[in-house]
Amino acid sequence: MVRLVLSLAVSHGWALHQLEVNNAFLQGTLLENVFMTQPSGFIDHDNPNHVCQLQKAIYGLNQAPRAWYHELRSYLLSFEFINSIADASLFVFRGHSTVIYLLVYVNDIIVTGNTSSTISQFLQHLSDRFSLKDLSHLHYFLGVKVIPYVDGLFLSQRKYIVDLLSKAQITEAKPVSTPMSSSVSLTLHSGSPLADTVAYRTIVGSLQYLSLTRPNISYTVNKLSQFMHQPTTNHWTAAGDKDGFTSTSDYFIYLGRNPVSWSSKKQKTIAWSSTEAEYRFVANTAVELRWLCSLLSELDVIIAQQPVIYCENVGATHLCANLVFHSRMKHVALDYHFINEQVQSGRLRVSHISTTDQLVDALTKPLPR
Repeated sequence: MVRLVLSLAVSHGWALHQLEVNNAFLQGTLLENVFMTQPSGFIDHDNPNHVCQLQKAIYGLNQAPRAWYHELRSYLLSFEFINSIADASLFVFRGHSTVIYLLVYVNDIIVTGNTSSTISQFLQHLSDRFSLKDLSHLHYFLGVKVIPYVDGLFLSQRKYIVDLLSKAQITEAKPVSTPMSSSVSLTLHSGSPLADTVAYRTIVGSLQYLSLTRPNISYTVNKLSQFMHQPTTNHWTAAGDKDGFTSTSDYFIYLGRNPVSWSSKKQKTIAWSSTEAEYRFVANTAVELRWLCSLLSELDVIIAQQPVIYCENVGATHLCANLVFHSRMKHVALDYHFINEQVQSGRLRVSHISTTDQLVDALTKPLPR
């Protein structure tokens, strides 16, 4: 979602504003009856055994994040913003010739739009209602540094990477040209169990977050994540993949020239053929693509051309347009045939692409330099 909004702002030449709400979790009004013991220093001497009923949320309360979101949402709706159906974190304002997008993640807010004066007026109203820290232009959001260029934005997690290297105690390690050697595969049962499994899971979890801006490590992170329950010493260097029976579903989705969504995930079931595996991959991509199209529709973005999914498997490409060989494909779950319905209705198109031109290969296998 963030990458999509940033991409649209860049393409329109809109300024990006960043806000931080002070004490956000104290803003929400509780809808439930919540009681707590009297806090130390404020005990009623006449009724020391009584409890307090909370009217507002406090830090540490399970309801606090949702109460804050509803408080902000109610205010934005009163200001004639519309809450996105596709993503609850997105709010859109339309008024005459004015368009404003607002993204909220807990107490961090991004605002962009086509009219600077209207945005300034709105931000003033927002600061009158909530205590805000105006961070001016977007520069650091959710651990991602945003560096403006003449023709776009550069998203960097350099500080996050440096902190991760320090945590893993490999700050002096030599850099490598690829995230994973093309000759290395990881197995489940080889090697000795790691003494500190928490450290392994922590590092892999950190790498998952890092893949938000580094799609080139998605395949490696996907492989490492498959052993979170039982990591061994060989999961960094083992050779010979004996556990890879299920295929990997991967995709890149571009808005213009900008990649706005990508994924690398192991398929949940074993495919009987490469055609079936690719067919499932295209179906999964179509689901993400339709969600993005729904978002773009809510953002008043007109998709001038029919979206195209590029698939390197000729058989899967034909299946998407014409579901033949029923006896060979009838075991495939019906939800995967969503792609066939999308192609038949003209909402998208599936085209064949040569393996040498398939960008998504970087997410499906370790490639040589």
